[in-house]
Amino acid sequence: LSGLLMWSVILIMVAIFGMKLVPVYIEYAGIQKSFAAITNDLALKDATPREIRLSFNKRANIDNIDVISGRDIEISKENGRIVLKADYSVTIPLFANISILIDFEATSD
Repeated sequence: LSGLLMWSVILIMVAIFGMKLVPVYIEYAGIQKSFAAITNDLALKDATPREIRLSFNKRANIDNIDVISGRDIEISKENGRIVLKADYSVTIPLFANISILIDFEATSD
């Protein structure tokens, strides 16, 4: 019985971690997808940084991305191609005063 209780506690902890971490990684994947769509969009090939940021804000609104906005994106051109980059951190409270800090570096490559 004690082994069963021990495994159930471990399983519950893993489930809690999963429920807290999965949405953060789904949002990161959405940011990566938006960056890739913007860099592959032929209409934005010669766009200004303001137009690129506006395009990202529209995509972020549709994909429900809240952690970054167009202001947080670094825009550069390498080999005639637009490269987008954003560094951000997410703090996830677990329980009591224990939290997880995750640093992300999203790029369009």
